[in-house]
Amino acid sequence: MKDNVKGGALTEVTFFILLSLYTPKHGYAIMQFIEEKTGGRLVLGAGSLYGAINTLTEKGWIEPYGTDSGRTKEYSITPEGRRIAEKELERLKELTGIASGIIGGTV
Repeated sequence: MKDNVKGGALTEVTFFILLSLYTPKHGYAIMQFIEEKTGGRLVLGAGSLYGAINTLTEKGWIEPYGTDSGRTKEYSITPEGRRIAEKELERLKELTGIASGIIGGTV
């Protein structure tokens, strides 16, 4: 997962995982969220998802949620993960504003 935190650019998958965890979810629910929100354009396999979950947990952007009493482990976004997601949203707004101005001919 190549996320450029310094420049603010996240991979699309990372951004969607963070967005999905504003409400705690287990892995399969994260995959469903991403597939639904992208209209099927992004479909994650279990291996890719759990690799990303491990990386995001190590970065401190997400964390396990609740008790680990069942087979499904839930995750939620941390305050640092929220800060990163909000920073990415601002970067995307700036990017689309610039592109809209150029494509729309207002520049």
